[in-house]
Amino acid sequence: QVQLVESGGGLVLPGGSLRLSCAASGSILRFNVMGWYRQAPGKERELVARIISGGSTNYADSVKGRFTISRDNAKNTVYLQMNSLKPEDTAVYYCNVETSGFRQYWGKGTLVTVSS
Repeated sequence: QVQLVESGGGLVLPGGSLRLSCAASGSILRFNVMGWYRQAPGKERELVARIISGGSTNYADSVKGRFTISRDNAKNTVYLQMNSLKPEDTAVYYCNVETSGFRQYWGKGTLVTVSS
């Protein structure tokens, strides 16, 4: 069983920054993919960014150049650095991992609110 705990969400002004963290139970080296998704009110959950085991990354077009995903294997943690935040970035952000057996696990989410 994999447990994922997100943290770092909160209220931020437009143009501000936040760093989300997702701490996994056990080594993250066993995961093929680690990623961040978000779900805004009334909308479907969407992929924000993901990092593959080899280190390559993918981003949603809406966050390219503003968000950066990274991982710290020693801390079993994946991060999402979010800069130049916009009101449309407001959502619950979820951590997701995929094992080599294509099984997926989700965290409970952390709320990010971008508002003046």
